[in-house]
Amino acid sequence: MSTLLVIETSPRGDFSISRNLTHRFVKAWQTAHPAGVVVQRELMSSKLPFVNESWLQAYFTPPDQHSTAMKEILQLSNDLVAELLAADHLVIATPVYNYNIPAALKAWVDHIVRKGMTLGHDGKGLVLGKKATVLLASGGIYTEGSPIQDRDIATQYLRLILNVIGISDVTFIAAGGAKAVDLGEVGRDEFLSRFDDQIERASQYI
Repeated sequence: MSTLLVIETSPRGDFSISRNLTHRFVKAWQTAHPAGVVVQRELMSSKLPFVNESWLQAYFTPPDQHSTAMKEILQLSNDLVAELLAADHLVIATPVYNYNIPAALKAWVDHIVRKGMTLGHDGKGLVLGKKATVLLASGGIYTEGSPIQDRDIATQYLRLILNVIGISDVTFIAAGGAKAVDLGEVGRDEFLSRFDDQIERASQYI
């Protein structure tokens, strides 16, 4: 039985292009994996704390020396790592803000990159044998051939992070030009349908 872990980051609800892409992806994935399990992690409501002094102190203290307070501080991070390790396919759906990912998604990254859990002490990733699909919604278009292609920091960063923890099989579906929907130049469904073929292919992975 396959497990799909979906990470959602947009604050725009039903108006979000990335969330609408997720809905289409999950539907296609469930059709391809009728016995599969979908786990959703909503970062906007989870209110992940940013890494701070107390978190770092707990992180760098050997587990057998953890106080009760340290265990509590790391519990959410442990839960997020467990979700990731239990998944066969990871989907990250995110808008692009100022060429990069939102702060909430960066907080998730900081919680799941853990030495001895997702990253070996030798620097090699431990999250192996998994597939990742990244659904990106951006006002600008940063795909190959674009005059502002070099500003595509979000794709570069997420590819790097996923590779660092061991996930090298990554598909990016870039919904660039999404501002056309907000400007009323194209309907939401018409815009989203442009990515159906890519979503269908990415969702077939077992």
